[in-house]
Amino acid sequence: MKKVLATTNAPAAIGPYSQAIRADKFVFVSGQLPIDPATGEFAGDDIASQTRQSLTNIKNILACEGLTMDNVVKTTVLLKNIADFGPMNEVYATFFETDCPARAAYEVAAVPKGALVEIEAIAFAE
Repeated sequence: MKKVLATTNAPAAIGPYSQAIRADKFVFVSGQLPIDPATGEFAGDDIASQTRQSLTNIKNILACEGLTMDNVVKTTVLLKNIADFGPMNEVYATFFETDCPARAAYEVAAVPKGALVEIEAIAFAE
């Protein structure tokens, strides 16, 4: 089973990909930029506000399938600057307080649209 997931509560895909795909009992959420779907703009210029928006976008995509952040089993965080890891992690911790998912975090040469962060997630749908 493969099902495309989409919501207007997160930014629309800007290329040939889906916001998320449900495949059997897993949901694969595409990398989420810190774009506020209401304005089409970045949620702010700092890593904290951008991390919050990227994770909120993931949360909203999961919600369209009846899932929560508690269903997330793995994330990947792409950072424009690894020095932003600490402030990113502080915001991240507010979304995952117990039974945190596995995670990888990398500094990359560039994030699309000049964002400071992009986050993707894999969730388990029971």
